[in-house]
Amino acid sequence: MSVRRIGPREVQPKEFAFTAENLDWAKKQLLKFPEGRQASAVIPLMWRAQEQHEGWLPEAAIRYVADMVGMEYIRAMEVATFYTMFLLQPVGKKAHIQVCGTTPCRLRGADALFDVCKHRIAHEPFELSADGNFSWEEVECLGACVNAPMALIWKDTYEDLTPESFEKLIDGFAAGKPPKPGPQVERQFSAPQGGPTTLTDKSIYEMTSAGGNNAGAALTDNNAKKPTKGASERESPVSKNPKP
Repeated sequence: MSVRRIGPREVQPKEFAFTAENLDWAKKQLLKFPEGRQASAVIPLMWRAQEQHEGWLPEAAIRYVADMVGMEYIRAMEVATFYTMFLLQPVGKKAHIQVCGTTPCRLRGADALFDVCKHRIAHEPFELSADGNFSWEEVECLGACVNAPMALIWKDTYEDLTPESFEKLIDGFAAGKPPKPGPQVERQFSAPQGGPTTLTDKSIYEMTSAGGNNAGAALTDNNAKKPTKGASERESPVSKNPKP
């Protein structure tokens, strides 16, 4: 990871303005906040500005949004440089790939994903591929550690990656047919791969009667609970006469 700075002057546009459609959307976002609190909308507005401007956020857009929400330029710059969701220099036209390099992903093979990026895209982070369609970088935790290793492309995460499935992922974006986001193995969200592995015996959920007792009652909460003394209740302290 390196210090996050805005792109060099030669790539920066001189000005930025929302399109009519995006400006209408932005004004509606500002109405969601009390008067004087419009600065709270800085993140969604900068995200929309990034989407409008070829997938990256130029300095002119940061200043434009800061003026719109009534925020000092330096404060808006702090937001833009803090969150890795904001890309501060030109990125690949088809995909900018953010590969998680935090410990769980490293332990599960993230280094092999970085090797794929260096081989398929460019040797250095944020260096554009030869055709200008791809770029990549290493980022900190992306929040799906149980499905490590993973990568974020635009708004979507791609999880349970291997070098082979990562190659296919890049091929899909190159062909304009990105694969379905989420786990790239046979699992639903973060459920066990291959289906449930515990508590699979259906009999433990069935009620059977034996001698008038309901077996399995602990799983059903069938009997009404008896009220008990509240845990927060205390007995009044016994008064004591002061010593003479």
